[in-house]
Amino acid sequence: MNWIDFGIRMFAALFLGGVIGLERQWRQRMTGLRTNGLVAVGAAMFIMMGGLIAGDGSQGRVAAYVVSGIGFLGGGVILKDGFNIRGMNTAATLWCTAAVGTLAGLGHLGLAAMGTAGVLAANLILRPVAHLINRAPVQEAEHEILYRLRCTCRTADEANIRTMLIQNVGRMPLALIALHSLDDELLARVNVKAYLKCIGPKEEALEQIVTRLSLESGVTAISWEVVAAVDAEDASITTSEELVRAS
Repeated sequence: MNWIDFGIRMFAALFLGGVIGLERQWRQRMTGLRTNGLVAVGAAMFIMMGGLIAGDGSQGRVAAYVVSGIGFLGGGVILKDGFNIRGMNTAATLWCTAAVGTLAGLGHLGLAAMGTAGVLAANLILRPVAHLINRAPVQEAEHEILYRLRCTCRTADEANIRTMLIQNVGRMPLALIALHSLDDELLARVNVKAYLKCIGPKEEALEQIVTRLSLESGVTAISWEVVAAVDAEDASITTSEELVRAS
């Protein structure tokens, strides 16, 4: 390889990497014009260096090292922001830029240009498509569900049970809409009945309330059930029996 071929391939890699980086720079991402240009140039020079090394398959071995090296470089731009991961698209772009530089270093300038067009298409054309898909609802509209919680306790513990029930419901995504007590004088027991409303199923919250109240020594029986589910769109009501059949 003479210096003219070397220069043509190197500057072609720089140009194509710069084209990819221009889009990143325009969107003010972490890696922009210079970074993508350098990645493409570096990949091209390593590949051309492999061609200068005596022995068959030298360029292939160098290309493998370039791929692994870009993997480490791409990993450095991936950041964890709370529960979100940022930089995945930037890392993938760097990986593709290295592939473009590798093709340019091998002398396949036409293929490198096609690769550049593919990277730009992924970053420019697929972006609005991804946003359009993200706007599509992934779940059906949740229903308004009415639960009934029943608790049987000793008459002397009624006030304490009602207070604890109200306090525990207040900590959950549930709304207490009715609370009734029915005395059983023969057995010295009180049946406390609460009606709770929420949007979407909240069985776990109800289980937590039941578990907490069942620890009280005065409680002899406690249970909950679905009374009805109301669809906010068509205002249709599904009884607990119908819900069981549907499931």
